[in-house]
Amino acid sequence: MEGKVLKLGIPKGSLENATLGLFQKAGWRITLSSRNYFPAIDDQEISCAMVRAQEMARYIESGVLDAGLTGFDWIMECEADVAIVSDLLYSRASTNKVRWVLAVPEDSKINSIEECSGKRISTELVNFTRKYFSNRNIPVEVEFSWGATEAKVVEGLVDAIVEVTETGSTIRAHGLKIIHTLLESETKLAANKKSLEDPWKRKKIEQISLLLRGALNADKMVGLKMNVPEDRLEAVVEILPSINSPTISKLYKSDWFSVESMVHETVVREIIPRLIDRGADGIIEYPLNKLVCRADKK
Repeated sequence: MEGKVLKLGIPKGSLENATLGLFQKAGWRITLSSRNYFPAIDDQEISCAMVRAQEMARYIESGVLDAGLTGFDWIMECEADVAIVSDLLYSRASTNKVRWVLAVPEDSKINSIEECSGKRISTELVNFTRKYFSNRNIPVEVEFSWGATEAKVVEGLVDAIVEVTETGSTIRAHGLKIIHTLLESETKLAANKKSLEDPWKRKKIEQISLLLRGALNADKMVGLKMNVPEDRLEAVVEILPSINSPTISKLYKSDWFSVESMVHETVVREIIPRLIDRGADGIIEYPLNKLVCRADKK
């Protein structure tokens, strides 16, 4: 298969840094240039292109790209006929889903989606928002927002906005209240359907999916390794979290064992003192890049 190359879209904008970091943990280093929309990647079988998340799905659908990462919200907005290969639960600042919410000024008399009938709404997610209200037989005027969406409703230019948020704190900081959630979205690895019919491209896309999901699985997880005397082994294993069970191996010419497991980083500060109390010694904590599970290959 010499010379085969997969055309992969990397989202430019709010998801950019999080995506580059995720690929690095997954094993690919992508190098950007300020004047180049085609970053270098240390894999001769992949060619990258920087594309706005809002446009990614239509480039994948048309075959310009074989695959790419974008939000489910923008796939819905474009109504693109693409294949969803995997869910990648990460956003610009966290591993949480984002929400598209309907918000109005705190002192507005509008308290439900039905009360928006006849009102003007500003949003970037125009097509989805129009269809959402139309499906509920609520007549509204939806206009595209080029940015600073919250300011439009604060200044009285529109009656309400549909805006994306992770926690809602920015919306509340602008003196607005959220009255309805229209859509929850997460990042998707999407692929062109014809590209998936090519066995080589499918295998490469599945490789990317598996390792990206492995990198996400490892988020906020760490490895713990320690030495435990034989007579304290059961007491230590009893309180040690693990995916299946800890890895245990006997030390050379010793009645001590090496015990290793993976735990959530928030557990570490509580469990290390308890492990010491139960006889563990020489505890090492180390970071994880990937945690790849058989279920991720399905």
